[in-house]
Amino acid sequence: MLYLHDVWVNWFEGEENGYNVCPFHEWRKSDGIEILDQAPILFIDDKTFQYIENDLQDIPQSMLDQIYQRAYIRKNQERQQLDYACVITNGSSILAFDTMGYHIPIRKSRLIPRQERLVFDLIEGRTAKTYSIPDHTDKEFHILSLPPEYMVGLTRRERQLKQLLMIALDQLEVAHCLEEVRYWLTEWAPEQYHSIKRMTFNEAWEKLYNDLVTGWSTKHEVFCKQIIKGQAFYEDIWEREHQPYSTKSLRS
Repeated sequence: MLYLHDVWVNWFEGEENGYNVCPFHEWRKSDGIEILDQAPILFIDDKTFQYIENDLQDIPQSMLDQIYQRAYIRKNQERQQLDYACVITNGSSILAFDTMGYHIPIRKSRLIPRQERLVFDLIEGRTAKTYSIPDHTDKEFHILSLPPEYMVGLTRRERQLKQLLMIALDQLEVAHCLEEVRYWLTEWAPEQYHSIKRMTFNEAWEKLYNDLVTGWSTKHEVFCKQIIKGQAFYEDIWEREHQPYSTKSLRS
């Protein structure tokens, strides 16, 4: 079995979508970086890789058996064994995961560029192993878990704010207040005021959602700030995302 040593990981916990497992250039000083003293490397088929990267369902048992207690984490100069943790690659992308003792990839991380290159070098000339994916429910995207095409090209901050905006839209739908949804649609598209006055709740909400879900712009950001105003928890998220973050200084 192949192994990688001194692996820098920035765990994103409970993330079902790979686009929220940030690449190295989006890591922040406030992130908790850990070091895996040793991690097995698995070169796997693309279907299994996508299944692990973009979901939170049971990992194939044969894979769990293969990596059982073969990874170690270094904490306070001590070497601690991890039940199920490893680095996986499909030959084009790389992901580290740790199940925290369970059978699902609870924690996920990208690697630093130097170690990504090392993984690709190590698997060169080898053949990917195909795994049998357990019976599972096909993943369904929704307003609180958008399809990747709506997140591609956005920065970490933009993705976070877009998810915040979608939460606000979801609350708007649940409240089902016609005047409120007309108000917010008018705020977004004031030039359509006269047609908005004739819209039903569903028409107005669908129009607002379809306009907001595509892309990201300064207009989106301003609207997001307006619609969450007065909700302390969401305002706190907004403020955190507008702090002057910088990339953690690591040699790569």
